[in-house]
Amino acid sequence: MSNTTDNLKDNLITHSELKHAKVSFVEGKPIAIVEATSSYIPIEEFKKTFESIGKLVKEKHITKLIFDKRPLTVFHQPSMEWYFTEWKEEMYRHGLKTHRKILPDNKVFKQSVKIGREKIKENYPGLKFNEMDIQYKDNLQDAIDH
Repeated sequence: MSNTTDNLKDNLITHSELKHAKVSFVEGKPIAIVEATSSYIPIEEFKKTFESIGKLVKEKHITKLIFDKRPLTVFHQPSMEWYFTEWKEEMYRHGLKTHRKILPDNKVFKQSVKIGREKIKENYPGLKFNEMDIQYKDNLQDAIDH
């Protein structure tokens, strides 16, 4: 995923390039994008990445986050649980309430995400992520537009 591979009509500005991810924002829109750049993101790097995004959310008043997971081949439930129960909870208070995900074309990965999300929802029914607009899209432009 990049301007060259997704043929975007929107201009992306790189905010930071980390070891396993790239963080950008859409020029003129309150949208941030995190692109996985490797097949797996260790939990420490995952947390660093999303802490960086948290700063961007606060600085630029981001209301929509797109998480492009297409390069990932490994699903890590503890990372997903932290992301939903701690990070999203805090970001909700800063106005980030819309999330778009672009998943890899991998049935096992997609099923793992579905099961993981259901488990988190069952274990944490009162958290704010249950009130968020979370949708899955096939490409970056669709995620930006909808």
